[in-house]
Amino acid sequence: MPAARSLYDLVVTRLRTTNPYVVDSALAVLVLFAASLQWMFPDEGDDRLTLTGWLLGAATAVPLVWRRRSPYVSALAVSAATTAMAYYHAPPPDVLYGGLVVLYTMAAQGLPWQRRSMLASWLLGAVLTMQHKEHSQPFEYAFHITGMISAYGLGVLARVQRAYTAAVEDRAARLERERAAETARAIAQERSRIARDMHDILAHAVSLMVVQAEAGPVVVRSDPARAEAAFDAIAASGREAMAQLRRILGVLKEEERRGGAARLPQPDLAGLPPLVRQVAESTGLRVDLSIRGRPRPLPPDTEVAAYRAVQEALTNTVKHAYASCAQVELDWAEDELTLTVTDDGSGPARTDGGHGLIGLRERAAACGGSAETGPGPDGGFRVVVRLPAGADREAALG
Repeated sequence: MPAARSLYDLVVTRLRTTNPYVVDSALAVLVLFAASLQWMFPDEGDDRLTLTGWLLGAATAVPLVWRRRSPYVSALAVSAATTAMAYYHAPPPDVLYGGLVVLYTMAAQGLPWQRRSMLASWLLGAVLTMQHKEHSQPFEYAFHITGMISAYGLGVLARVQRAYTAAVEDRAARLERERAAETARAIAQERSRIARDMHDILAHAVSLMVVQAEAGPVVVRSDPARAEAAFDAIAASGREAMAQLRRILGVLKEEERRGGAARLPQPDLAGLPPLVRQVAESTGLRVDLSIRGRPRPLPPDTEVAAYRAVQEALTNTVKHAYASCAQVELDWAEDELTLTVTDDGSGPARTDGGHGLIGLRERAAACGGSAETGPGPDGGFRVVVRLPAGADREAALG
């Protein structure tokens, strides 16, 4: 059974890929041969083959060569030749071979009105021919009508199958395009995430290193111990930045993935106290951390967004604010975590055009939250980030 199915599929595929004129020409020759059998081997009492009969018989077969190029014109030509054979008693064939092919072709390829008119005319013509034929038998009506309806039904099935195949192929192509678009979006999102991570890491580390580097020469003679501590802080900031960059870049390296290279964990809220201490010790900025409400675990991406928001706000303070103190507040509500970073700086105005503040908003939005930046109520600068922390997270993400 599988072998027969494979052979059938091979034959169908070969016929579909062959030049249609070659296939239809062979079909026309086969129809002409089948229609000529009763004339070459007539039954007793049948009309003998005449030149007119042979020409009309050829006229029912030759137009089939163009049955796919011009189906309706080909059908009209075969119908006219068959009608002439019946009228002139040429004689008409016992089986309407050309008519069966025409009905199949029209059902498979014709327009709705062409299909219906052709089926109705052939059925009516067959009935009228049987009525005027001498010694016609009742079974002949059933034979011809059943044959025509069967040929028409096969054509309908072929048309439906072709439409179904086209729909399946179109759906597959559409799904492939959607998959490619989704892959492109995922790549763009991943690149954006990596760019944000690299900016946050480098901006924070470099800001601390710049502050320490500027302070080092000032105290190198008057306070060597403090100068040494400053250079140690620079080295520590650099090592931490390099470690985090290795982790991020390792995502892009297939060799490291295959080798199972160790990765540092993504930062989370538990890393905020060390971050605050690092900024305070490295820059001399007084940073206070306060927590209100009941802390609880958050999804990993939300934890990362919260950590990076505080890190970016403190980096912004160190780089631009000339502040003496900063306040980091975590306010845990039932369904929301609000992070507020406020400083008392009086440095140049900090606009919304920087990559850091833009990335901060993007991180918050990706988690279903929001971020606001601007002057504080008592001067300085304030960053407020709201992140969903409960059942409303899925609703916030849409």
